[in-house]
Amino acid sequence: MRLVLPVALLAALALLVGCGDSSEQTTSGPAERGGVEREVRVAFERSGGCKPPRGTSRWGCSVGAYRCQGVVVDRGWSVSCAKPGESIAFLIHRG
Repeated sequence: MRLVLPVALLAALALLVGCGDSSEQTTSGPAERGGVEREVRVAFERSGGCKPPRGTSRWGCSVGAYRCQGVVVDRGWSVSCAKPGESIAFLIHRG
C-alpha cells in the first residue's frame, strides 16, 4: 500500500507534464493539410507504381517525398503516407 500513492502521483504528474518533447510537428491546420492531402492523393492515384499488385491486400509506393502504404478495404483503398515530420491518410473509393 505504501507504493500506491507515490506511483499514482507520478502517473498523474506524467500526464500533466507529458511524456516527452518532439521537435517535429506531425499535424497542421485543416486548410493547410487539405491542400497537401489532395496533392498527394492525386499523385497517388495517377502513379502506376501505386496501384496494388494483383492478388495483394497491402502494398507500398513512393509519392514525391512521401512513403505510402495502401490497404484494400471493403469499398476501395485506405492509404497512409508519411515523410519526416508529417503524415496524412485518405480513402480512395472504388465502385
